[in-house]
Amino acid sequence: MYKRQSGFTLIELIVVIVILGILAATALPKFMGIQTGARVSVLQGARGAVASAMNIAYATQASQGLASNVGITLDGVSIAMIGGYPQAWPAASALSGIYIAAGLSSDYSMVGGAAAGLGGSTTITVVGAPTPNSCAFSYTAATATMPPVVGAVITSGC
Repeated sequence: MYKRQSGFTLIELIVVIVILGILAATALPKFMGIQTGARVSVLQGARGAVASAMNIAYATQASQGLASNVGITLDGVSIAMIGGYPQAWPAASALSGIYIAAGLSSDYSMVGGAAAGLGGSTTITVVGAPTPNSCAFSYTAATATMPPVVGAVITSGC
């Protein structure tokens, strides 16, 4: 009697490796597209949160009969207001701006903006985007004569 060998032949191993390589080559671009789509969705969600927080803060201030530059409290957090809407940047260390009012997480960062105490504007970006400044939207605080502006989503760098 002869002894029967167990295991895979070299040809079987090569065929399996080739098939795995083909699958990886076709699946990898789809996974990259999923990451980009996820960043775009996250950014659009943040823009919606900022717009909602802006309107909720305005309604809260109006319902309490406060002056347009008097801060309010939302969910236990003091929000600095200007022209009836949240400031882009906090006016002082004890007050928060639109970033906190919208409840944004550490997945986002604020770039640019005006000096403390001024309404100004800020760009909110997605942390981890290939080019964060091109995966962003802006929030410009209200002034005495103009309402705030939540800019369009820029997704070219997501």
